[in-house]
Amino acid sequence: MKTLIIGPSWVGDMMMSQSLYRTLKQLNPDIEIDVMAPSWCRALLAKMPEVSQAIAMPLGHGEFALSKRYQLGKSLRENHYQQAIVLPNSFKSALIPYFAKIPKRTGWKGEMRYGLLNDLRKLNKQAYPLMVERYVALAYPKQEMHSAKDIPQPILWPKLQVTMPEILETLTAFDIPQDAPLIGFCPGAEFGPAKRWPDYHYATLADMIVKQHAKVLIFGSANDRQVGEQIMAKMTHSDQCINLAGKTQLDQAINLIAACKAVVTNDSGLMHVAAALDRPLVALYGPSSPDFTPPLSNKAEVIRLITGYHRVRRGDAEQGYHQSLIDIKPDQVFESLMKLIVRCEKSN
Repeated sequence: MKTLIIGPSWVGDMMMSQSLYRTLKQLNPDIEIDVMAPSWCRALLAKMPEVSQAIAMPLGHGEFALSKRYQLGKSLRENHYQQAIVLPNSFKSALIPYFAKIPKRTGWKGEMRYGLLNDLRKLNKQAYPLMVERYVALAYPKQEMHSAKDIPQPILWPKLQVTMPEILETLTAFDIPQDAPLIGFCPGAEFGPAKRWPDYHYATLADMIVKQHAKVLIFGSANDRQVGEQIMAKMTHSDQCINLAGKTQLDQAINLIAACKAVVTNDSGLMHVAAALDRPLVALYGPSSPDFTPPLSNKAEVIRLITGYHRVRRGDAEQGYHQSLIDIKPDQVFESLMKLIVRCEKSN
């Protein structure tokens, strides 16, 4: 069975969508899964063994471009897909499978997609509290799915495949010494500093980690380069920290996170990458809630001092940090990190 997935556009959402691919492959080992997603996703999809082919979505996020979507859908007809599963909830995301004349087109109702989707599901958000549950439910027949309780357990969590030669090659490419354990920091987050643990807390934690004879690697996009520099500027032992934000391609960042003994991260896409690599991780949450998109890992420790969901685009502090994240102190994170590393070492 050939299946086309219209994938999401964010790193974290793309990572969680792997649970759907793994489930489809478990239900039908002969299935062929192609995923249409932004070109940057290719690095992630290449490390998902369930995906046969990554098809670049040439249209930008939010671009409607009806005629281009028609031509793109028309070009896919020769692939003879039997089913399409549309993960974004937008109207435009359902157009390409419709234009491709794929017989079965599955997805949640979203933006009134009657006709575009002929295997239309009405979402009860309370019945499926987790995003990963909403993705995985689409692998099963509509009549079998009424709530998350109907999904066979355990849900197959995301699991990226990285080889030791890939890790060693990337460590060498960035001249990263292997004479000490590596601890990864992912200090970035979308929507600005309100979802970020303060850089001065990261700096304090980094110095505490260095005293344990470890080195710190900072990961992120070019947008996170500055916060990485701010962390290093506030460190006492910055010579034991390497700011890789904006310097790595996504596949290289994945390889290097796989080399880390543990990771400290904000609520971000790289948090989900670290979870899918089975790295012990401490996830720091503030106004955003782990109730919908938690790290999918048995080796994750979530620290959050408030409850509920808070729609915040700017924090309380002058730097834009949210008070609930300022209140998470480095001592608490360090203690959680050390305990987590010991626990994971004992379980291995």
